[in-house]
Amino acid sequence: MPTDIILASTSPYRRQLLERLGLTFTALAPDCDEETVKRQIRDPLALAETLAEAKARSVARHHPSALVIGSDQVVALDDEILGKPGSPEAAQAQLARMAGRSHRLITAMAIIHAGQLWQHTDVTTLQMRPLDAAAIARYIASDQPLDCAGAYKIEERGIALFTAIDSADHSAITGLPLLALVSHLVSLGWHIP
Repeated sequence: MPTDIILASTSPYRRQLLERLGLTFTALAPDCDEETVKRQIRDPLALAETLAEAKARSVARHHPSALVIGSDQVVALDDEILGKPGSPEAAQAQLARMAGRSHRLITAMAIIHAGQLWQHTDVTTLQMRPLDAAAIARYIASDQPLDCAGAYKIEERGIALFTAIDSADHSAITGLPLLALVSHLVSLGWHIP
C-alpha cells in the first residue's frame, strides 16, 4: 500500500468528495492537453474514460510510488457532448436545449497504482423538467454554473431542475464515484472508515 494518495485534479468538487472519506491526500493539477483529446474523440463515454486515464497518468509519471486518482465528466445530450458553458449566454442555451429532455452524465475514474490501471465509469441518466427562459435565467443567476458541464450544479439549487435521476452512485454526479473508489481502496488494504 503506497503512503501517498494523489488526486489528479484541481476541482474543488472532487477535493470535497475525497475529503468525505477522511483520507490524507494531495491534489495536483494534471498535465494533459484536454482540448486536443476533445477534438479527437467524439464518443462521450470514450472521451470521459480517455481523459480520466490521461489525467491520472500525467501525475503518476512524476509520482510512481503514489496511488493516483484521475476523473473526468462528460454531459451527453443524445450523443452530443456538452462542455462547461463559460458564460451566462452559453449556459442559457445549454439549459434551454436540455429542458424537458433526458441526458447522460458520464463520470469516469482511473486509478494508477504500482504501475497498474484500474478504471470505473458511472453513467447517470437525468430527466430535466420543462423550463422557460425566465426560470433558466433565475437558476443561472443563483448558482452561476458556468464551470460545470451541462450548466448545472445538482448539489446546489440545480436539483430543482430535475424530475428524475437514475444513478448507481450519487457522488459520481458531483465528480467522483465514491462507492467504487472506496471498494477499490479497501481491496488494496485501506481501512475506510
